[in-house]
Amino acid sequence: MSRCWLTGASSGLGAALAQCLLEQGHHVALGGRHEQRLAPLVEQFPGQVLLAVGDVDDPIQIARIAAQIKAAWGALDLVILNAGTCEYLEPGHFDPAMVERVMRTNFLGVSQCLAAALPLLRAGKRPHLVVVGSSVTWLALPRAGAYGASKAAVRYLVESQRIDLAHEGIDVTLVSPGFIDTPLTRRNDFPMPQLWSAERAARHIVRHLHRRPLEINFPGLFTWVLRVLGRLPPRARLALGRRLARHEQE
Repeated sequence: MSRCWLTGASSGLGAALAQCLLEQGHHVALGGRHEQRLAPLVEQFPGQVLLAVGDVDDPIQIARIAAQIKAAWGALDLVILNAGTCEYLEPGHFDPAMVERVMRTNFLGVSQCLAAALPLLRAGKRPHLVVVGSSVTWLALPRAGAYGASKAAVRYLVESQRIDLAHEGIDVTLVSPGFIDTPLTRRNDFPMPQLWSAERAARHIVRHLHRRPLEINFPGLFTWVLRVLGRLPPRARLALGRRLARHEQE
């Protein structure tokens, strides 16, 4: 079984992924800011869990986690960068500080973890890098400028790194989900079509990992519609976005 580092494991999709991976017998370094939420898995899966508590926003903490993993296991075979956040920009109140917060966690946090993980992956067996992005990158939506921009940056980084890492034998998968029922999405004040539970999403991701696909998208119909709409001419996308914005403000 693989040696895995999973970030954002203390809630939502990350917690569900942790449960799935551990049930399959993998050894998992559980990353998250809340040790009390991660600790029960140490007792549930003795000998499989390494607590890797820290904040992806802090490069010092990420370096400490990488050193901890190296001391315990020497290498990593699987890295799943899942930690993220979401905030929405309100029309007429552009907030650059919020954009910076979201970018720092969703994009720069991935970058910091990637830098720490790559040396460990290079020492692993059949190394596999998995990064959780978002299907929102296919179509610009109202109020989602900060979140969407951060995930669009993640997509470009992952696809570029996939090319650069190919000669080293490191497979790279981007996960682009639709709406997942998590503590973050429960704060949303708009309809979330084809909402999946975190457990269902985690099972879907883990079930496909052995194939090492370039991308994992779900739900199928929702992500297909977003891709199709994202190919519309710019003015058509603008008209669609304005209709959605008016609907949200009614």
